[in-house]
Amino acid sequence: MSRIDDKFAALKAEGKAAFVTYVMAGDPNPETSLAVVKGLPAAGVDVIELGLPFTDPMADGPTIQLAGQRALAQGMTLRKTLALAADFRKSDQTTPIVLMGYYNPIYSHGVAQFLVDAKAAGIDGLIVVDLPPEEDEELCIPANQAGMNFIRLATPTTDDKRLPKVLQNTSGFLYYVSITGITGAAEANAALVAPEVARIKRSTDIPVCVGFGIKTAKAAEAMARVADGVVVGSAIVDLLGNGRSLAEVLEFVKTLAEGAHRPTK
Repeated sequence: MSRIDDKFAALKAEGKAAFVTYVMAGDPNPETSLAVVKGLPAAGVDVIELGLPFTDPMADGPTIQLAGQRALAQGMTLRKTLALAADFRKSDQTTPIVLMGYYNPIYSHGVAQFLVDAKAAGIDGLIVVDLPPEEDEELCIPANQAGMNFIRLATPTTDDKRLPKVLQNTSGFLYYVSITGITGAAEANAALVAPEVARIKRSTDIPVCVGFGIKTAKAAEAMARVADGVVVGSAIVDLLGNGRSLAEVLEFVKTLAEGAHRPTK
């Protein structure tokens, strides 16, 4: 059982959906980024997705792209991202961290060494958006063997023929992308997402979390009624990009968490 498995099991026992947040490591600067990450659990975050800055983030919209550019301009690297996670682990041994990004920095680091370093830093799972199931030998299977969850994305275009392939070797949770396109592009609709989540859950026992297009506490609450977890990223990153204070960002996160955690099951 990983930290991710433990967290979802505990939330299920309480009748709650998970609240998952994405933030870019090093944005708007390393010091503020670390302070934000350290503040997320107390604001109600159950799982932290930590973005790995990359120069060509093809799945991300302008908000996340700009966050990555800010982080890279501050000198953020894979090694520094893992160091941030390790710093967080000094005071928090229970909140799961999922490293989310693209394969190139991991490949450049060396897969075997990356897995050793990520495990040592306290990373619990990986989302690598440009590695399809056909490439599982590259990273997914080695990560699973190293004791890390490998979390896959499904989308509205993932039909019944493709779904079993997406689910193979996936663990921790499945990330369902509520809308087609890039991050931060539109608002999610729980009524449209509900039958898709139900369809996926007929094929797997792992939790299904929904992300993309969730920007308010009301939207988080609505999505929590139909899924095992709610993921919010761009709405939080946008505040950081607009220079909002740490207190303002964490207060916003808290309102979203309260929406996601209202009794739903």
